[in-house]
Amino acid sequence: MINRVLFSFLVLILVSGSKIFACTNLIVSKGASTDGSVMITYAADSHTRYGTLGFFPAADHKPGDFCEVYHYENGKLLGTIPEVSHTYSVIQFMNEHQVAIGETTFGGLDSLTTQPGAILDYGSLMHIGLQRSKTAREMIKVMTELMTQYGYATSGESFSISDANEAWIMELIGKGKYEKGAVWVARLIPDGYVSGHANQARITTFPYQKTNNWADPKQTVFHSSDVISFAKKHGFYKGTDESFSFSDVYNPLKFGGARFCDARVWSFFRKINQEIRENQDYTNYAMGKFTRDAKMMDQSANPNGYVSNRMPLWVKPDAPITLQQVKDAMRDHYEDTPLDMRNDLGAGPFKLPYRWRPMEFKVDCTEYLCERAIATQQTGYSFVAQSRNWLPDPVGGIFWFGVDDADGCVYAPIYCGIQRVPESYAVGNGSMITWSETSAFWTFNQVNNWAYSRYNLIHPEIEKYQSQLESQFANEVKMIDQQASELYKQNAASASDYLTSYSVYTGNKLVADWKVFYQYLFMQYIDGNVKNSDCRKLLDNGNGKNIPKAPKQPGYGKEWERIMIKGTGDRLKVPKSE
Repeated sequence: MINRVLFSFLVLILVSGSKIFACTNLIVSKGASTDGSVMITYAADSHTRYGTLGFFPAADHKPGDFCEVYHYENGKLLGTIPEVSHTYSVIQFMNEHQVAIGETTFGGLDSLTTQPGAILDYGSLMHIGLQRSKTAREMIKVMTELMTQYGYATSGESFSISDANEAWIMELIGKGKYEKGAVWVARLIPDGYVSGHANQARITTFPYQKTNNWADPKQTVFHSSDVISFAKKHGFYKGTDESFSFSDVYNPLKFGGARFCDARVWSFFRKINQEIRENQDYTNYAMGKFTRDAKMMDQSANPNGYVSNRMPLWVKPDAPITLQQVKDAMRDHYEDTPLDMRNDLGAGPFKLPYRWRPMEFKVDCTEYLCERAIATQQTGYSFVAQSRNWLPDPVGGIFWFGVDDADGCVYAPIYCGIQRVPESYAVGNGSMITWSETSAFWTFNQVNNWAYSRYNLIHPEIEKYQSQLESQFANEVKMIDQQASELYKQNAASASDYLTSYSVYTGNKLVADWKVFYQYLFMQYIDGNVKNSDCRKLLDNGNGKNIPKAPKQPGYGKEWERIMIKGTGDRLKVPKSE
């Protein structure tokens, strides 16, 4: 029998559109969070991606069953692999055992980006790994063994992999035409620390292990046995084993790798770590200004002349991080940094922290850029996967899910133990070229795109309502956790039904409420005006005839008015009355 789960996943991706190198992951270990939960985030960014929430139920398989594996992006059938006897249920990128994964593509060396005859690409690895793993370590083992057996079909990737106790970063790249499989390294984020990646490989040097002892809880590094020797064999590296840097060899650092990619991680780090915030060397790095000193920032030797002012792979936050801080970090636009986009002419009169693409442009033979922040207009969906070891797995895992730009989304609580997803977020409810009135994606896009027109006026209202709803969900979750845990002790199926009802109702109601919110915002801000309102209700003029008071007309502001009259001579000047 053929398991077509991966085919269903393919349909989701084809509806979503092709992938570009534009995603962001943040990683928080349990010792770095205020409540002891492990959290990873993921922003799936693409100008053609339609944000939906996939569900893949648990299943039993007979000997001889296999699944067809289709390419994550282009839909090509890559081959088949045997099934295991049982696969776990998966909500998008989190399974019923609280294991979660996110990714960002770094590409890497051109000669290693394709592998003839390979069956598994990164998307297949993610979902098959989730279907077969109860822990993050097991996930790494499953993914890497599959690559060894069936080959790796895409370019370089960084993964965030978590469970209720640990968070890992794993980076890999295929062996191209040279050999089957991939070279890779995975590192445990030390408890109490945070990490992140954003389309640039981040693992540099690491302690080489003679063997991967998967059963040893003290082993904090795993890697392919040939991660260094493969590079030497094919001329990618000539230095010592001790100085080998995965990132510098397989994804050599360039200006864009810092300014467009690692700068996003820097912006997160600087919010929560004083050293990153105050050290100008790290700021220079984020801006693409490199140094190549004899020693790295941690004072270790730099015999290969790599960029020496790179950020560390992980940092310890000044104070434990809340769930809300993690959500808010996904909404970052480099505010109050040298890369802040709100105050130059590109922001327009309404302080818009976005720049329409392309990211690079040329004027008078000189190339310029637009910043690439974590929050971006082209996000299909984003999530914060939260795993909590003090609760039963179906209750402990929450997949906080939002569609469109994270800055204007509301993260809905989707428990990992549910049996179906809200219809508003379901695959097939609309598409990037098909409108649906009940679609979460189109509902949130209406609000966000309206806000882009006058950001500093409209977005504060979004932020206020967003905060209200997410605070409400946080309070509800405390009660749902308690009730579901009690039900779980009596009957696991009843607990799952309860969690499903809550997650589905909450997701659908959120979309319905947000649609009403859009109607209010549209009426409030049409035609450049601002009507009088109270608690998201428009006010009439007091005569009871639904006629509003004369609206405010804030105009463009004095600063922009001065810009408007430059270069116009007397054309806009009003003559003095005689």
